[in-house]
Amino acid sequence: MPRETKEDREIIRRAHKRFKQAQDWESGARKRFVEDLKFAEGDSDNLYQWDQAQVTSRTNDPNGARPCLTINKTRQHNLQILNDARQNKASIDIRPTGDGATYDSAKIFEGVVRHIEYRSNATEAYEAASHSQICGGWGYWRILTEYADQDSFDLDIKIQRVSDTLSIYLDPDIEDFDGSDARWGFVFRDVPKERFEAEYPQWKDVVGRNALCDEGRSWDDGDHVRIAEYYEREEVADRLYSLVDGSTLLRSTIPDDLLEVFDSLKGMPGEDGEPILIRAERRTTRWRVKWYKIAGSRIVDRKDWPGQFIPIVRVIGEETVIDGKLDRKGHTRALKDAQRMYNFWTSAAAEFGALQGKTPYVAPVAAIEGFENYWNNANKVNYSVLPYNHMTDDGQTIPPPQRAQPPVQSTAYLTGMQTAAQELMLASGQYQSEMGAPSNERSGVAIQQRQRQGDNATYHYIDHLAQSIRFTGRILIDLIPKVYDTERVTKIMAEDGSLTDVQVDPTLKQPVMKMVDGRPVDDEGLKAAQADPDLRDKVATIFNPNVGKYAVESDIGPAYATRRQEAFAALSDMLKTNSDLAKIAGDILFKSADFPGADEVAERIKRTIPPNILGQGVPPAEAELQQKVQQLTALLQQMDAALNEKQAKEAADYEHREDRHTLDSYRAETDRMKALAASDPEAFRPVIRQLIGDALGLDLSTAMAQQALGDALRGAMPGAVNGALMPQAQAQA
Repeated sequence: MPRETKEDREIIRRAHKRFKQAQDWESGARKRFVEDLKFAEGDSDNLYQWDQAQVTSRTNDPNGARPCLTINKTRQHNLQILNDARQNKASIDIRPTGDGATYDSAKIFEGVVRHIEYRSNATEAYEAASHSQICGGWGYWRILTEYADQDSFDLDIKIQRVSDTLSIYLDPDIEDFDGSDARWGFVFRDVPKERFEAEYPQWKDVVGRNALCDEGRSWDDGDHVRIAEYYEREEVADRLYSLVDGSTLLRSTIPDDLLEVFDSLKGMPGEDGEPILIRAERRTTRWRVKWYKIAGSRIVDRKDWPGQFIPIVRVIGEETVIDGKLDRKGHTRALKDAQRMYNFWTSAAAEFGALQGKTPYVAPVAAIEGFENYWNNANKVNYSVLPYNHMTDDGQTIPPPQRAQPPVQSTAYLTGMQTAAQELMLASGQYQSEMGAPSNERSGVAIQQRQRQGDNATYHYIDHLAQSIRFTGRILIDLIPKVYDTERVTKIMAEDGSLTDVQVDPTLKQPVMKMVDGRPVDDEGLKAAQADPDLRDKVATIFNPNVGKYAVESDIGPAYATRRQEAFAALSDMLKTNSDLAKIAGDILFKSADFPGADEVAERIKRTIPPNILGQGVPPAEAELQQKVQQLTALLQQMDAALNEKQAKEAADYEHREDRHTLDSYRAETDRMKALAASDPEAFRPVIRQLIGDALGLDLSTAMAQQALGDALRGAMPGAVNGALMPQAQAQA
């Protein structure tokens, strides 16, 4: 057996003291809780609605056992509230409040919470607590963490039902109605002895010694061991920093290996003299929760709870403190006397009728003498004639047998039953028409309004349940970033029950990022990908629950299935008056329907609706703008074409003018050369050479110079010059 430390002894001592404090505070309320719960569940077998002394007296009456009937109308009044809560479930709605939180990230948070509720079957936990609240005065549910599966280190969050309300004790000094400020709490659980010894073999010898147990129960009954889960919540001093980017940081969240660097930077100013990291700082506190498992007088297990709240949620019916005495009650308490009266008057009426005579005929003995066999079986055999003696032996007339008056119910008993039933309705605020009995109302709206009047009398039970569910949302928002602290893929659930995957990445710099085929996209890119069948399956969402701050609301309303039916009915009525609406909203109508094939019909109708109405095409305003741009572009093209045509015409006219100018110049030059040739033929030769050279692209002056040089050399060396210079001259030529 492990050695007990001084710290362990102090924790056990504190647990004993606190348990005694809670036990003293709640003892009276717990006793009445049991009485109210038993009364609410009373029937003809358990006789919980009858005082035991009365049952004994009536059963052992010397004149014969007297009836103890139980007509449990209280149960129906309670179920009216409970089933109304089931139909109008409180949902956890999450709103972004700062530090980078966005609407999209809040919706993903909601989806994660909704999936936790679905996987945990949280509806059963809420309904069990609500039943205990309405019938007995209060109830609980718990929030736990457990491994996702046997082969994983990933933790998941679970909402667990508490079947025995009296197995939990919470801090009596709670001020908040939902119990969010509780500093400690106990959860007692009976574990089979064999299982306990298999899980904690080193502690099996401590069972039964100095036990921490409630209501005088023994710690070890031979088959089970009572385990106490003990939570402690304490404030721890910390320091809060306001960073220059607007975010905040607790010193306790900084890794130890970075503290020295952080301290060296926090007071360092920038070039402008302003701080580069810390804008302000102050002392603060944070909450730390410890969990211990206590068996006997020893701590057999312990761990740090990741959240900042005691993970026990309570839901209370009505709570009062009068003269320093706590009392909690549900809907049953006010109905008990009226229900007892109804049972009494019903039993008395049955007893009165049973004691009346059951003889069908009254006859003189002489009248049936000799015919006893007929009259003894008259109530069993359907005789056509019942003979009797109408004359005596001396001729005297004998009156015939007469039917006896049937048993008559006393009006006092009937009136008493009616009065008791009326007082039950007066005490509950729920009348027959409000509980579904026929009344003068004929329209559905009128009937619902009448039923709502009864709901107003009991609405505080549903409202208190909603407050507790809102506190559950606060616990989950606090836990999710701490439990989902590694990269993983988890499910999120939409309001209609559809599931999608989301990748949790605690290192992401923003709260949420949308990806398509591995690439980040904006909202427009996401819409385009969702409309594209080839990209629809490649859309991914990355979520970081550590970024941002969020608040929780709890809205009460009909379940999604009920609202879906209401939507189908409303759309059907609208389509009756406006058939054209089917062309733009027919798919929504059939999506709200529940019959087989409705989704397929909705998908087919959706294919016939223009993309801009579905939000997948160009919006009307943008389409109108694009049309105007196209018209303007066409107009500009027409103007450009006309301008080009005008420029071409002007160019042609200009070219025509140039040709005329050139022709005129040529004619003038020709006339000049004619006059020059006529007056001086030798002076005209250079002009002729120039004209010929320009036409052939040759430099005739050079060729002529080379020709003149060749002629001079040929005179001196005829053979050499012909072999050396003639090819060059030929090339020039």
